[in-house]
Amino acid sequence: MGLVVIGILSVTTAPYLFGALTAPPNKHFMGLVLNVPDHAQYLAWYRGFQTAFFIPNRLTPEPNPPVYFNLLWWVLGRLGRYTGLHYALVYQTFRSLAGAFFLAVLYLFIALNFPDVLRRRVALVVAALASGFGWVLVVLKYTLTRGELLYPLDVYIAEGNSFLCMMAYPHFIEAAGLILLVFWLLIVGERRRQLRYAIYAGLVAQFLGWQHGYDLIIVWGVPATYIGARLLRDRQLPIHWVKSLVIVGLLSWPPALYAVLLTSLHPFWRKVLAQFASAGVFTPSPPHMFILLGLPFIAALVTILLWLWNTGRRAGSPSPLPGEAGLFVGAWFLVGWALAYIPTNFQVHMLNSWQVPIGILATGGLFQLLKARRRAGRFWSRRYFQNLPAAIFILLVVPTNLYLLAWRFVDLNRHDYPYYLHEDDLAALNWLQKSAQPDDIVLSSLTIGQYIPALTDSRAFLAHWAQTVDFLQKREMVNLYFSAATSEDKRIEIIREHDIRYVFYGGPERALGVYDPDGSPYLGKVFSTGKVSVYEVRLESSKARECGRLNQGDHPRSPRDLSTGV
Repeated sequence: MGLVVIGILSVTTAPYLFGALTAPPNKHFMGLVLNVPDHAQYLAWYRGFQTAFFIPNRLTPEPNPPVYFNLLWWVLGRLGRYTGLHYALVYQTFRSLAGAFFLAVLYLFIALNFPDVLRRRVALVVAALASGFGWVLVVLKYTLTRGELLYPLDVYIAEGNSFLCMMAYPHFIEAAGLILLVFWLLIVGERRRQLRYAIYAGLVAQFLGWQHGYDLIIVWGVPATYIGARLLRDRQLPIHWVKSLVIVGLLSWPPALYAVLLTSLHPFWRKVLAQFASAGVFTPSPPHMFILLGLPFIAALVTILLWLWNTGRRAGSPSPLPGEAGLFVGAWFLVGWALAYIPTNFQVHMLNSWQVPIGILATGGLFQLLKARRRAGRFWSRRYFQNLPAAIFILLVVPTNLYLLAWRFVDLNRHDYPYYLHEDDLAALNWLQKSAQPDDIVLSSLTIGQYIPALTDSRAFLAHWAQTVDFLQKREMVNLYFSAATSEDKRIEIIREHDIRYVFYGGPERALGVYDPDGSPYLGKVFSTGKVSVYEVRLESSKARECGRLNQGDHPRSPRDLSTGV
């Protein structure tokens, strides 16, 4: 078990080490290897929670009150503040601990289903490392489709892929581990006939809810389905489970209520939630689910269908997962599939942790098949061949993750945006942090804008596909602003309408057009180094600059410094 944890954590750390060690002298590795937009958003939260309990959204220019709270990034932010550790080190520490925590709880949960060590280990590896048939799409990319990756979401969706989450989405893998811990406590509580385990599970669920409120749907939905399955099978309500679920619900409802009120009553956050549909990341259709989850999903589906068929034909038929824990896993597999298609913008998140029942069912079905063949007197009865099918199965389910790992090195080896920022970019951002007023709005490209709230106290005009209100319109405004064909009157209109204070101009902005800010009479260059400049808008804003601004250096500044990249 320990070697598996060390091995997986070492492999998933390798891209970060590569990114940091190969950074050119004039560039800084930002400590991220995938999905920079969302991780830059988390870094903005991390920064905000270092000094506040509730924070506003600085990834959009619209004023909004500090009403947002996320326990995970509050804890990490405070850890960074009080220890003085760099964000990259805090992030890597959390990523490693989250991966180790998930694997440990995963093994405990698997042990509830399999008494022998071999099946436990196989199920652990399958649930931790398995991926889908995305490798087929990769082969097509380099052969028939001429460099185009068909259905990229069938390759890159992280939810349901433990390895990808341990490498690049530690908050997902931590959440999956907490879901597992809740279920483990509930099952153990029934075995020991002690409701105190339900109290522990409820506290863990509340801890989870303050980080990922939507995961409470899984925490509540799976046990409720299991209760229904027990009722159908036994014609008797499992009272202990009913009491346990009530306790969990009573202890974990506050964060769910907060999330609902935040996104339904506050008009600003309603707009943010509505934009989640803009990403176009939804649960794949059932045919594409087979591509995303691959062989383990097929094996799990066949296993549970045969299980249900045999159970319906004759009582006492062999089960791939004997006992109540096995029934729980079966119920989790079925309801997990249904939850993945709930009509919400965040439905794809319901896939998180579903890889666990898939891996357990697939392993149970595989070993049940091998047991049947041994009884039939096949050559599998020889001890030498008993482990071979499991090893072959594991080799068949990892290729897509091998590609995802290898592609991180290819991507990072370009040493380009968004994984790297030029030292001039960081110097300009450092100037903004030291010289701009908190909440000043900065106009830039999306490439730089996503880092502005993460590395300064300023607001970004354009930063994130969901957190920037009216993202598509603002993206078009940015393109329009930096286009040489745009009139100065139109640029001034954009500046005035959104009370923009600074214009950031570097390489990514030049890529949007050949506009030269030096020719705009309403802009004054206040910082310049290399190919990056920052311009101050010298127009009276809609707020009249709040009756006059403080002189530079008169306002209190944060002790955080940007002398190095993340």
